[in-house]
Parts: sequence; structure tokens; C-alpha cells
Amino acid sequence: MATEIEDQILDNLTTAVLALDRGLRAIAINPAAEALLQLSAKKVLGQPLPECLPNNRPFIQALEQVLNDGNALTARGIQLLLANNQGVTVDCTVSRLADDDDNSPLLVELSHVDRLLRLAKDEKMFRRQNANRAVLNGLAHEIKNPLGGLRGAAQLLERELHDESLKEYTNIIIHEADRLRNLVDRMVGPNRPIERRPTNLHAILEHVRNLVLAEIPKGITIERDYDPSLPDLIGDPAQLIQAILNITRNAAEALGGRGVIQLRTGIERQFTIGRKCHRLVLRADVEDNGPGIPDDLIDSIFYPMVTARPEGTGLGLSITQDIINKHGGLIECTSQPKQTIFSIYLPLESKDG
Repeated sequence: MATEIEDQILDNLTTAVLALDRGLRAIAINPAAEALLQLSAKKVLGQPLPECLPNNRPFIQALEQVLNDGNALTARGIQLLLANNQGVTVDCTVSRLADDDDNSPLLVELSHVDRLLRLAKDEKMFRRQNANRAVLNGLAHEIKNPLGGLRGAAQLLERELHDESLKEYTNIIIHEADRLRNLVDRMVGPNRPIERRPTNLHAILEHVRNLVLAEIPKGITIERDYDPSLPDLIGDPAQLIQAILNITRNAAEALGGRGVIQLRTGIERQFTIGRKCHRLVLRADVEDNGPGIPDDLIDSIFYPMVTARPEGTGLGLSITQDIINKHGGLIECTSQPKQTIFSIYLPLESKDG
């Protein structure tokens, strides 16, 4: 029973943990380490770590130092080059499992520095989003109340007018009041509750792809790179389609008639959203090779009414963020010339547990 509990604790740690024998062969690895190092347990167990992670001499030297002198070591800011040539920055702690045994396995703990920075950024973003949402809801209430009175007064006035030409002006008042009310509703986001049911993320992406292909010029192509192992999630298909459609349409418009959009899926393990760590999270990326988002807009693109396009309303991404947040998820954006990526993270379990 104790061993089972220990295994559960190890599996649910967000810190990457490995155990290595004196030959630096992996004898244990937790899911967080698999995700960080992009190595499956099946591939790494029993294999020398230097062969699984070549071209990482400073890291291997830290392990060998603990083997030789037996003293625990902590190294910060170590750069690791993964098998896919992706680089990550980690803080590393290496110690023996038993201090008084020279043959004791090594315990290696890795903290993903980039991930910690992301968590701090996400926490700040969540606080800012909640504050913005409270302001928007209050503003919507204050605007819609007098609008209702204005519209009602125009309707009463219209009934008293006998000159049909004058009714044109009351119609303008009613029409503009309705237009402003609809704009406020769009700023606040979808009001209907999430209708949760088993939802296939690839079916949603394919539906979005077909919709956008019908709209875009022939100079734009939409490629797919799907992870076939993804399970269904619990969500609202209609709202998720709207969220991803907003992003994909923006990507198509940014390309200006020629370029490539890529829809990509994957799965993240031990992924933190807000203050909750989820064991499994589905990821959907929408990437384009357009000019990128201006630096002065990148931190505010999810705000209502923020847009780089003169004809844009600046509401699409705000609505998308609201939909993803209602699903308990997270949306992030990175952008540089020739590569803009919107990443949506959706936990497999529902927001309500």
C-alpha cells in the first residue's frame, strides 16, 4: 500500500524526477520528467542518460561530480538540448538516495525555469482578465440601462408622430440603440452556459478548416499535424468552433492572400492552468507564417476593441479567450515575423471537476 501511494505521489509531482544507477542508466522516471525531456519511460528506462540526451555535457558532468564525491549539487540555469533540438532551461538538484551508500542511485530533480516564468505570467494574466471582466460587466450594465430607456422613449414618440417623414428619425434612434446594445453584448461575450458533452478536438478543427477554406483565396493553404492518440474532452462543440474559427480567420487575414496556416494538436502532462495542475491537457495550435503581431499589441491582443486592422472590431480574440476560460482552459500567443502561434490548452476533466 505504501509503495502504491509513493508511486501516486511521484506520478503527480509537477517537478521532473529521475533515478539513475552508477552507470547513469535511468531506473525510474516520473511523467513530469517524460514531458520535460520529451522522452518516454519505455525509451529511457535501462538506457544511459548521456545517450538519450547527447550534446548536454555540462548536465552530465554535474551528475558525474555527485557520483565521484557524493555531495549533493544544485545548478541553476542549465541549458538542455532535447532530442528534437528544442532547448529548455532548468534548475537541477542531484543527490544520492542514501547519503551513506556509495552505490546508492542518484536522485535528479529538474525544475523547468521557462515553465515557472510562464506560470508567473499566466497568474498575472488571469488577475488582469478577471479585473477586465468585472469592469466590462459593470460597464455593460451601466450602458444597457439608459439604452433601454432611450429605445422605449423613441418607440413612444413614434406612436405620437403623424408625419411619416419624422418617423425616420425615431427609427434611427431605435436602430442605433439596438446596434450599441449588440456591441456591448459582444464585448461581454457569450451569455449562454457551456453545454458540456464528449467532444472530439479534431472534429472541431476539421469543421473550422472547412469553413475557412470556403472563404480564403487559393494562395493560402491549411496544413494539419494531428496527434491521433488524443482522447475526447468534455466541452461545448459550438462554442469551441467559434473560438478556434476566430483565431483561424485572423490568421488568414494576416497572410494577405498568400501563406500557410497549420493546425496542430498534442497533449501536455502535469500542466498548470491558473493555480490548478492538470494531469492531462489537450493542446491545439493555430500557426501562420504571416508578418507577425506588432510588439506594441502582443500584450493586449485579448482586450476588447484592440486590433491592428482598420476594419476590425477587436472582439474576436476577446470572445475566444472568454470561451476558453469558461472551459477551464488557457490561450497563449507567441509571435515573430513568419511565425505566429496561438496555443489553446483544454483540460480533459471539466472545469467543474
